[in-house]
Amino acid sequence: MKKKFIRILKISIPLFLGIFLIWYSLKSSTAQERENLWQSIIDANKFWIFVSFILGTVSHFSRAYRWKFMLEPMGYKSSQANRFMAVMVAYLANFGIPRSGEVLRAVTLSTYENVPFEKGFGTIISERVADLLILMLIIGVALILQTDDLLAYLSDQNIKPLNTFLIFLGLVVFIIIGLNIIRRSSWLPFKKIKKLAKGLLEGMRSILKMEQKWAFIFHTIFIWTMYLIMFFVIKLSIPETANTPIGIIMAAFVVGSFAVSATNGGIGVYPLAVGGVLIFFGIQNHAAEAFGWISWATQTFVVLLFGGLSFILLPFLNNRK
Repeated sequence: MKKKFIRILKISIPLFLGIFLIWYSLKSSTAQERENLWQSIIDANKFWIFVSFILGTVSHFSRAYRWKFMLEPMGYKSSQANRFMAVMVAYLANFGIPRSGEVLRAVTLSTYENVPFEKGFGTIISERVADLLILMLIIGVALILQTDDLLAYLSDQNIKPLNTFLIFLGLVVFIIIGLNIIRRSSWLPFKKIKKLAKGLLEGMRSILKMEQKWAFIFHTIFIWTMYLIMFFVIKLSIPETANTPIGIIMAAFVVGSFAVSATNGGIGVYPLAVGGVLIFFGIQNHAAEAFGWISWATQTFVVLLFGGLSFILLPFLNNRK
């Protein structure tokens, strides 16, 4: 009963936090400010929003394609369609239960491609490490372009990217050490989970055994390039943000990348955090907030559309297997 209650809290608290932030943001603004925000969203150039939508879709397709480079060294062939749908249902799951997507992604591939869960999950951990390295590189570039202003904003918002990186890196190291201890142990309780530990380690090590390492690196860079461009083109949809320097856009992207994990799918937090960065750099409030909301809504629509379709199509397209 206690565990069930804690699980409910883990799901509901981030969701309620996001809803509260939306409510508080709207309540603390004047009627004119709300009208200006809504008008900016309505008047946004739909062409650039559509371009952002396409780029977001392409990035997810590339992520699914990149996955095969880690699965093949372990002897597992899988279809691009199933990998793509597994990626999309994972993103969709994060809207309901934060950080549950990676587990569901591994479960989905296990169900429809017979890839053992522990091995699939291990590859996901490895690719997240690769993604984190690219994000750290982007943060470095953003810091170079907007060093003083970005550090001041991150400090003001109590956001510490280095701490996040170190915690994640420490967690990965802890998992690797723990799995090795379990694998070598002869203690009976550990024996029962040795298979899981062995599979996780094999999945994580697959990144070192890839025959197509350069293709993996290319897709990793390509994915994040698409993320950046899909975020960047949103500025072209709003007249007041069209001439915003690339350094400021990258600063907003960095903050948004950390904010998206704070609540279910970044609801509430992401648009406000991104808008807050642009306001900090002098963009008009209604235009900055509209940028945040349009960016979040575009990304969310991609996930809702393809994630929803994937839930429906996965069993239908695999019913003959």
